[in-house]
Amino acid sequence: MVRRPGRRGGPGAPTPPVPARPRPRNRRGRGIRGEVAPHEVPLSRSRAERFDELVLDAVEALERRWRDQLERVEFAVEDVPSLEGWDRDWVPLSRAFPAEGALPARVVVYRRPVESRATSPRDQRSLVRDVVTEEVAELLGLEPDEIDPGYGDAGPRD
Repeated sequence: MVRRPGRRGGPGAPTPPVPARPRPRNRRGRGIRGEVAPHEVPLSRSRAERFDELVLDAVEALERRWRDQLERVEFAVEDVPSLEGWDRDWVPLSRAFPAEGALPARVVVYRRPVESRATSPRDQRSLVRDVVTEEVAELLGLEPDEIDPGYGDAGPRD
């Protein structure tokens, strides 16, 4: 049997068209849509996630010295404080809630006020550490310098 060129399966047969790859949406110069980096890379973390990590670092540093006293203290991050009934002219950076009945003591750090007060990432790290130290000191009835000997220093501490 002789195969004619142009017939299916023969040496001169046309190949089926290859489907085109979908192009990333970049109409009108708006940039590529979708993820820029994988989730494991620090670049992909949001500002809120990076801020949560700063608070966790500050708490872990204090727990090394005050593990027993901080065992029943919860730490939280909220975007902004609720200012209902607030009669002051300034916005708080954090707040400590003493234990009430079955509820444990809580320290809440407010992300947006702290971010707006800090001038650099280093300043933000230092400010978060000082704010957490102040609230823990208030809960324990001690001075911030007793809680963290590096309290108030501008540089990184450990």
